Amino acid sequence: MGFARTCSVALVGVEGVVVEVQADLEPGVAAFTLVGLPDKSLIESRERVRAAVVNSGAEWPQKKLTVGLSPASVPKGGSGFDLAVACAVLGAAERLDPRELTDLMMIGELGLDGRVRPVRGVLPAVLAAADAGYRQVVVPEQTVAEASLVPGISVLGVRTLRQLIAVLADEPVPDEEDPREEGRPDPSLAGLVVPGTGVGAGLPPGDHTPDLADVAGQHSARRALEVAAAGRHHIFLKGPPGAGKTMLAERLPGLLPPLSPKESLEVTAVHSVAGTLPPGQPLVHRPPYCAPHHSATMASLVGGGTGLPRPGAVSLAHHGVLFVDEAAECSPRVLDTLRQPLESGHVVVARAAGMMRMPARILLALAANPCPCGRHGTTTGGDCECRPSSIRRYRARLSGPLMDRVDLRIAVEPVARAELIALGRGAETTATVAARVQTARERAASRFAGTPWHTNSEVPGHELRTRWQVNPGALAQAERDLECGLLTARGLDRVLRVAWTAADLAGRDRPTREDVNWALELRTGVRRGALTAADRGGDHHETATARPPHGQR
Repeated sequence: MGFARTCSVALVGVEGVVVEVQADLEPGVAAFTLVGLPDKSLIESRERVRAAVVNSGAEWPQKKLTVGLSPASVPKGGSGFDLAVACAVLGAAERLDPRELTDLMMIGELGLDGRVRPVRGVLPAVLAAADAGYRQVVVPEQTVAEASLVPGISVLGVRTLRQLIAVLADEPVPDEEDPREEGRPDPSLAGLVVPGTGVGAGLPPGDHTPDLADVAGQHSARRALEVAAAGRHHIFLKGPPGAGKTMLAERLPGLLPPLSPKESLEVTAVHSVAGTLPPGQPLVHRPPYCAPHHSATMASLVGGGTGLPRPGAVSLAHHGVLFVDEAAECSPRVLDTLRQPLESGHVVVARAAGMMRMPARILLALAANPCPCGRHGTTTGGDCECRPSSIRRYRARLSGPLMDRVDLRIAVEPVARAELIALGRGAETTATVAARVQTARERAASRFAGTPWHTNSEVPGHELRTRWQVNPGALAQAERDLECGLLTARGLDRVLRVAWTAADLAGRDRPTREDVNWALELRTGVRRGALTAADRGGDHHETATARPPHGQR
């Protein structure tokens, strides 16, 4: 009787669970039994492993073979267990020393010819191995760069099972041909991408970043984008078609600071599991940008699918921007699923096959027309042809609880002819605004040192009201709005957060009355008086006057 064990990782959403792969050989009729709650793709590993072992020059044991995956209560799927199963079988057959396999973590799929093929989710799997105390991991050669992102882990990349057997048996390592060196396509890379998702979905384009200088006019909206990026505040852009709502939202990710090392690992792990991480890009450095179509389903937005759920758009936009264009055309039931992740920063999806928690700390950007025809309340473009009942139904698609979580509500007016002709004259670039955003983020980070918060949007309202107070008398108007019902308790907390962000951008130690009133104006749409750009800490070439929202002129 022979016995050997090694380890692999089962992915449950974007989190890994260490699985012990045990192989037991007993006298009897030759058979191969795989137990431990495997799915269909894992059951098929019996045929892949047998063919790969034989084609790698090793002898397949002609005995009763049982392979167990422990813990048996955790659902296991995918082909990433092939390499661990093959080595456990060879250890039980004494082709390999079982002691050499005990402390190894193995991740990889096997081809029938013995080649080791890459699989999705290597980064979260190696992170789980490191958290469990493992220090050596074996992965396919194509995913070595991704696995090496985890500190304190020794990574061995192998091209074939024959190479791994030679390394573990202390034998000369054979040379295996590399399709990339021969100029041939590598079909094994197809395992890194989920069909239908598209390579790079949810990731910012690498060749070109939209520049804010391309936006003509829209001074109030540009300022709101800067505040949204500096404090990670959710923003709603409402205006007629062609006013530039989508153009503005597409430039929001460029204003965000680069991801920290910890954030980069989190974002890369999500995209690795989702199968949207482009080959050759082991680490995501820039905030992601995901813009699903307004016909997106609930499962595609928050996560779902058959069996265990897969990450949705809110998780693909983790630490980045989720842009929902034509928000009023979306299903209200689908949009309301964003309410939980906007508050908690994660989404919990429960299915019959299990429950999964996925990260979803996003900056939400919504855009919508004021009415079905898009001309209600505009100063140009003709009269609105919609009935009042149609306008009410159209606006009711954005529920009150969802909009109560949106800090900035901006009316985007059509660009005037003079502003359009003067395009490029004095308009600030993305790099210039991003530098101010970075400075404001640093001010907030120094203020929150020693706390679990990093941006103003994360700070609980109680802390803002007691620990970090505004200037005396600055909350007078906000308190009146709270008494008359224009503002909710949650709304007051969000007004305070926006006011602190405005103060950070202006270089002030505490928010002033002007900062709070401007934050109230952005949230309620009620005119608070004329505020100069100097008061707001913005571009000194303009003077912005508060305007009522569409329909209140």
